[in-house]
Amino acid sequence: MEYQQLEAKRAMPQTVDGVNVTRRKLVQATGLAAGTGLLGLATGGAWAAGSDKPEKEEVRIGFIPLTDCASVVMASVLGLDRKYGVKFVLSKEASWAGVRDKLANGELDAAHVLYGLLYGVQTGIGGQKRDMAVLMGLNNNGQAITLSSQLAGKGATDGASLARLMRAEKREYTFAQTFPTGTHAMWLYYWLAANGIDPMKDAKVITVPPPQMVANMRVGNMDGFCVGEPWGHRAIMDKVGITAITTQDIWRDHPEKVLGSTLDFAKKHPNTCRAMMAAILEAGKWIDASLANKNRMAEVIAAKSYVNTSKDAIDQRIMGRYQNGLGKTWDDAHHMKFYNDGLVNFPFLSDGMWFMTQHRRWGLLKDDPDYLAVASSVNQVELYKEAATMTRTPIPKSPLRSSTLMDGALWDGRNPKAYAASFKIKV
Repeated sequence: MEYQQLEAKRAMPQTVDGVNVTRRKLVQATGLAAGTGLLGLATGGAWAAGSDKPEKEEVRIGFIPLTDCASVVMASVLGLDRKYGVKFVLSKEASWAGVRDKLANGELDAAHVLYGLLYGVQTGIGGQKRDMAVLMGLNNNGQAITLSSQLAGKGATDGASLARLMRAEKREYTFAQTFPTGTHAMWLYYWLAANGIDPMKDAKVITVPPPQMVANMRVGNMDGFCVGEPWGHRAIMDKVGITAITTQDIWRDHPEKVLGSTLDFAKKHPNTCRAMMAAILEAGKWIDASLANKNRMAEVIAAKSYVNTSKDAIDQRIMGRYQNGLGKTWDDAHHMKFYNDGLVNFPFLSDGMWFMTQHRRWGLLKDDPDYLAVASSVNQVELYKEAATMTRTPIPKSPLRSSTLMDGALWDGRNPKAYAASFKIKV
């Protein structure tokens, strides 16, 4: 199905103050009537009445202890959820498989979740098949691939030197990711393959929950891992690993975590979903607004109830201050972002399709799906546009975007079947 054919079925958007809006009447969050919340932000229910009143006012949202859960956590801490007529009940989860299962059985209404996990469930390759919904993006960038200090001591400090070592010293090399269809698995596989290492033939790949990565590397269970912060930086602080590459150097401004739910929940609770998205959009904008806000966020999420680490494991990389553990330091303008004028948050159809192309590349999907039709079902573009309009968040002109990845391959979502088949190293 061509993108243009799909678009023709949709009503033409209206324009209000230069921003595209959907067929629903424009609903804007008003100024808050009373009260001053944490960190000087106002609180109180300004938008939660009439036909747009949230169907479910208390929403249970799961998260994994990672830096990129921050906009969900801060929406609750800052009282932005209550501004939109809902209350976030946050649930710290132990693994992505647990998040998947709790979304499916209704224990969680929504979750901070891996983009590729939702698509794995949608297509039936990452658990029992179930229709899922990507409500919005939560962050771009901010993951890393770590190699053990033992490998670094033998000269393996990046992809090329790792490939040389693996050719010279034949043994079983073990690398960890966090969920078989998730983002970290796809970044790890892409990076290995770009350096001539077939992840399916030349390495053993295991699944380890994010908070357990550093401990497992410490005891020698793996040679490398891909995970979200703060665990890459934590490995350096604990002197058990070095950063070989950041994921923004694999794909600049790549999609990462999303706010996800079952499609059934999104269809039955559209007002609730809009309220969740609006609160998180405001939180993401607040985080990205200043170094002071990032610093405060790092202090909040470092607590035991959230990420459970030291603040200094979080606050450097969240501000773009990187080190690789071998003496190299740099400032990275493409560090983890939570808003970036809404470009982080828009559920681009091409992003969803990219994960399916990689699932196809590595043999997880046995056949090519109707990439655009699946992405159009999962990514709730119209619902997101309404939340974006409420928060005056800019909306991109197209649900497709283009990027050039580390190996020079261009991805623009126009021919996903050919793209999936184009790689030299694939299943």
